[in-house]
Amino acid sequence: MTKEFNAAALVREEIKSLAPYSAPYYPSFLKLDANENPYPFPQEVLEQVYREMAAEGYNRYPDPMAVKLRESLAAYTGVSPDGIMVGNGSDELILYLMLTFATGAKFVVASPSFVMYELQGRIASAQKVDVPRKSDFHLDLAAMQEAASDPAVKLVIICTPNNPTGTPTPRSEIESILQSTGALVVVDEAYGEFGGESCIPLLDRYPNLVVLKTLTKAFGLAGSRVGYVLAGAPVINELLRVKQPFNVNVFSQTAARVIMSNLPVFQSRIATILKERDRLFAALTAVPGVETFPTAANFILFRTAL
Repeated sequence: MTKEFNAAALVREEIKSLAPYSAPYYPSFLKLDANENPYPFPQEVLEQVYREMAAEGYNRYPDPMAVKLRESLAAYTGVSPDGIMVGNGSDELILYLMLTFATGAKFVVASPSFVMYELQGRIASAQKVDVPRKSDFHLDLAAMQEAASDPAVKLVIICTPNNPTGTPTPRSEIESILQSTGALVVVDEAYGEFGGESCIPLLDRYPNLVVLKTLTKAFGLAGSRVGYVLAGAPVINELLRVKQPFNVNVFSQTAARVIMSNLPVFQSRIATILKERDRLFAALTAVPGVETFPTAANFILFRTAL
């Protein structure tokens, strides 16, 4: 007689309350909810990707350390390849940060912000400390410093420009938080190519700083999922303990590397997006009953009673 099996009875308590992540897929509609790059991938860049892929072996595993891609990202960011780790999108890297540093501990988030911080934290059995933003969605610096000073806090996460508000956080405020905590401060610059001050120049001065970047938004590579972490080598070495061996596939590595060799094409598109963003912001602001919030990202948050 087969013993009765109940999968739900084996699930961790922290997981039972999670709803599976669901993102509606509407291929025939104008999509605004995911903040993707709206322009098709440049044909000339795509053809270069295809040419380089012709020399790759699909029957072989990808480079587990993404050496060539990290060298390209090093040239773009000015950070040594030893201070770069590549992931299957920023979501994977956020989970690695949680698993490595925050399991069984606390992490601080200024809300509202990117939903994946809380989700990945719960998966890693980490406890979120919520610090509400001000009414204009700027950071409450004093409250963040107070929360970050708790010895039980292992991660402090700041998204700038912030998702979903578009609000940038001045580099000086992030530096103040770095100086007030022994925790790891993670600055998510997923929308950094569109505006705001980057914290990359602070990496040499603060060993507890991590900068998250992605090729999803500004470079239109959402379909291939490539993100990367910038940090001191000691932090990268700890993250490598939990990194999956072949986490970024051959095509994604190749496409990302080719993007880095064609930056002017994408910088031109970024300029177009910013021009259209500002045009739409002005038009929305002129609509009676619509309150718009200043943005440094590729999207606009507005409030209306309509």
